[in-house]
Amino acid sequence: MLVLAYCGLRWGELSGLRIRDLDLDAKHPRLTVEQTVVADKGYQRIEPPKDYEHRSIPIPAFLVGLLRTQIAGRPANAPVFYGIRTGTWLRNHVYRVGWFDDAATSIGLKGLTPHELRHTAASLAVSAGANVRAVQRMLGHASAAVTLDVYADLFDGDLDGAATALNAAAMQTDAANPLPKAA
Repeated sequence: MLVLAYCGLRWGELSGLRIRDLDLDAKHPRLTVEQTVVADKGYQRIEPPKDYEHRSIPIPAFLVGLLRTQIAGRPANAPVFYGIRTGTWLRNHVYRVGWFDDAATSIGLKGLTPHELRHTAASLAVSAGANVRAVQRMLGHASAAVTLDVYADLFDGDLDGAATALNAAAMQTDAANPLPKAA
């Protein structure tokens, strides 16, 4: 759940994430989306990511230890998150029925879906100061225009922040006092 909410993966990308797709030892830890798991008539198959675009996504530092525990002692090609009974790719239905839906209902968010945690990731990134291009890359959108179309309301608060930043910069220059000083 935390990887969905802080890294912005689509469900199939999370399900298809393998241990070898994590670089937890880098100065800035990353995960790489190289495949996705698609459910079709009860069967799962591996496909390339949406738009065939592999991407590298930053992992917040607080998740690194949790991910290390999750993958400890398992082979590089094993899924990071897996079904308890099958040991293979985690299924959305099992995840939701197993605990997610009940957990969401218990905190007053009945009807919440794992995909909505992708929106949470975008919101958290924007509120942390990420620009639209960074959010676009994190989410794997084809263009910044797509990101803005979907999440434009998240950037509204940036207008006030932009004015504050511009004011602070102007105060460091003569731009804040354009009139000549009286003699």
